[in-house]
Order: sequence, then C-alpha cells, then structure tokens
Amino acid sequence: MDSTLPAVAEELLKEIKKAFQETSHDTFSFRLKFIFGPSAVPALDLVDQRSVTRVISPSGRTAYQVLGSSGKLYTCYSSCHFCTCPAFGFTVLQKSESLLCKHILAVYLSQAMGACQELTVSEEQLTSILLAEEEDEG
Repeated sequence: MDSTLPAVAEELLKEIKKAFQETSHDTFSFRLKFIFGPSAVPALDLVDQRSVTRVISPSGRTAYQVLGSSGKLYTCYSSCHFCTCPAFGFTVLQKSESLLCKHILAVYLSQAMGACQELTVSEEQLTSILLAEEEDEG
C-alpha cells in the first residue's frame, strides 16, 4: 500500500491482514468504524458479498472494480486511493470528511482478507474499462 494514507490507517489494514491470516475475524470492527467512520460497515458488506474484482492485464496493470450496493460498477485505483463513485468526489475530495469511500475501503479490506476476485483481461479490454469510466463522467 502506498504511504498517502495516514499511518494509523495503514497500520490497521496491516493488522487486519495479519488477523485474517491467523483466522481472528472479528477483532477490528470497532477500530475500523473509529478510523473510517460510516463507510466501514458498508465496505465490509461489499467484501462479504464478494463485490470486489481485481482486473489484471498481461502487462501487470491493475484496476479494481467494485459492484456497489446500488448495482453500479465503480472503478477504483488502490495505488492512488481513488474511486469513480460520486461519494468519493464529494465526501473525500471536496469536503474532506472521510479518508476513503466504501468502495476503495472494500478494495483494501478484500486484499487484506484474501477475498478479492481476480479477472485477467487483455490490454485492450482494460483500456476499454478505463475509457468507459471517462465517457460516463463526460
């Protein structure tokens, strides 16, 4: 994970990964809610529903797609802590009320818990996924 998240958030995600490797699953709910606020529980729900998919191209480029609770598919970039959902733009970027939206938090949690699905696509397919997001925004 990149170091642009606050150190306490980075440390918590590392502890979650360790706990899941040791099969201690319920330890961090309170801390997740404390650090990530109201997006923690919905993010855990997305992970439980296996809504996070890591999309990988042969060159190694990756993006994540998260099927939101509304049924819309959002693209997330864990390397720069960015999501295409409206909540990320408003709550995280504009108002600075939260560190992450529920979708990008679900990406980090699914990585830590080993619950991320994987999909290998061609370079053209990944480019199409990324361009489709730009067209939706424009």
